[in-house]
Amino acid sequence: MKLIDCHCHLGYGKDSQDPDAVLRRARTAGVVGFVNVGTTAETSAQAIESASQYADVWATVGLHPHDATNGLDAIVPLISRPNVVAVGECGLDYHYDHSPRVVQRDVFAAQIALAKQHGLALVIHTRDAWDDTFDILDAEGLPDRTIFHCFTAGPVEARKCLDRGAYLSFSGVVTFKNAADNREAAALCPTTRLLVETDSPYLTPVPYRGRPNEPALVRIVAEAIAGVRGVPTVAVADWTFRNTVVAFGLPADLG
Repeated sequence: MKLIDCHCHLGYGKDSQDPDAVLRRARTAGVVGFVNVGTTAETSAQAIESASQYADVWATVGLHPHDATNGLDAIVPLISRPNVVAVGECGLDYHYDHSPRVVQRDVFAAQIALAKQHGLALVIHTRDAWDDTFDILDAEGLPDRTIFHCFTAGPVEARKCLDRGAYLSFSGVVTFKNAADNREAAALCPTTRLLVETDSPYLTPVPYRGRPNEPALVRIVAEAIAGVRGVPTVAVADWTFRNTVVAFGLPADLG
């Protein structure tokens, strides 16, 4: 069984761990690929550096809505660097409003355009902003490969994403007691549009809550989705492996 963590933050934040040790534990758990996600110019550059060090790690370059006021000038030159497979994570976050909403919307639209210009996938973060997220995507047009990262909503939002041709990436949230709607979305997602991630070091799945998340635990996400769908975990691993290869343009012979 081979898994890919399609969204992690290696060495990121106050709970950062030694990337070498984190990757070793994940590989032992059957994880054969890692998409290391940037949220600022600094973390995007770090993701690119990690991708240059490890053959099974790829980078994204993006500006998170929390940091939208920083502007894209420092981001744009990084997009054409080797091993960059996506623009993002980018989008809208009206829960915290760390950046003014009008700035968030403008920067999100600009990153959609960058993904299309460079032929890269687009990784979307949206929180408490579904209507504006869909309005901007509809106005700008989705890139061919668009991923709703850490999809935490329910079947209504899932269908709207899927109707637009996007992928849904599920995280440890699918294991949470109060996430019945999210599990329903995971059950209805077509097998060709399903991805798994950790968003580590955040959103640690049950039963490991209380400790930093890490890519090795993406297997728990796959197991939870398998349980919801009534299929073997290896089936979810196979589906999500193939989908991640296509969505991010990764080598098909990983692992």
